[in-house]
Amino acid sequence: MFVKSRGEHASKHVLPKNLALLLCFASFCAGMFFSNRTWMVPDAKGIPWTSRTGGKQFVDYDPNIVLKNEGNNSGDISGSQHSILTMDKAISDLEIKLMASRAERETIQKDPMMSEGVKNIESTLKRKYFMVIGINTAFSSHKRRDSVRATWMPQAEKRKKLEEETGIIIRFVIGHSSTSGGILDKAIEAEEKVHGDFLRLQHVEGYLELSAKTKTYFATAVSLWDAEFYVKVDDDIHVNLATLGVTLARHSKKPRVYIGCMKSGPVLARKGVKYHEPEYWKFGEVGNKYFRHATGQLYAISKDLATYIFINQKLVQLLNEALVLVECTA
Repeated sequence: MFVKSRGEHASKHVLPKNLALLLCFASFCAGMFFSNRTWMVPDAKGIPWTSRTGGKQFVDYDPNIVLKNEGNNSGDISGSQHSILTMDKAISDLEIKLMASRAERETIQKDPMMSEGVKNIESTLKRKYFMVIGINTAFSSHKRRDSVRATWMPQAEKRKKLEEETGIIIRFVIGHSSTSGGILDKAIEAEEKVHGDFLRLQHVEGYLELSAKTKTYFATAVSLWDAEFYVKVDDDIHVNLATLGVTLARHSKKPRVYIGCMKSGPVLARKGVKYHEPEYWKFGEVGNKYFRHATGQLYAISKDLATYIFINQKLVQLLNEALVLVECTA
């Protein structure tokens, strides 16, 4: 009786199913109309907005809107954008240089001769030497070279041992003849095959080119060997290596060392005299004297001066600046 009465009461208040769905849809449309909103994700380039992902907050914004709304900071933003553009350009330049370096390296690796030359230079520069002695010689000085080899210049394995144990490099220094590949050059090449003690320069031999030859020697030597001192000696001088080593060692901590038997003679201005100086007027010391310098038979310079010559070899005429002059004692 109770159940029947409850059922009759409930049936009077139940709405038809189609009518309920219609009311729901109408409510949804009304809500959209009055709120004037659509269900879209905000555009990051339109307005600032904040989203949350996994508990972390990310803020996306359009720089143009910030620039428009914050007129006082426009200069800072423009500066930041300029810095970014500058950095991008720098990165691009580095990438281009890296690509060029890789291409150059691949070219060297493909060329056996270039690759072998680079390996030899790299292996040589790994070693720090004490001094490099360049013996200035000429095509006609074969007997002088033999005399040097028979006295103070070690040969073959003894010379290699001297280089490894004491860091002393000794080479005869000579350029090329005016006739490339001529009989004079072939004679030096044959002598080199026997002794292996020459340093060939990119220089044309000639008596009036001795200063240029010396400059080329220092520039070449410092590019091949990393040494504390670079010595120039004539092939008619016999050197006591022990004494020379001790003398140079006393000045190894000094900068810009130029050491030898120092002198300062008069400039020979009169024409027709041996060793006439055509540009004598350049020497302005009292009595028209040369600045103090070492005699040409034997002198040494430190690495920093040799490097200076190497860098400025097209400009260097005379080593007349920033030198530590050391008198030779009897």
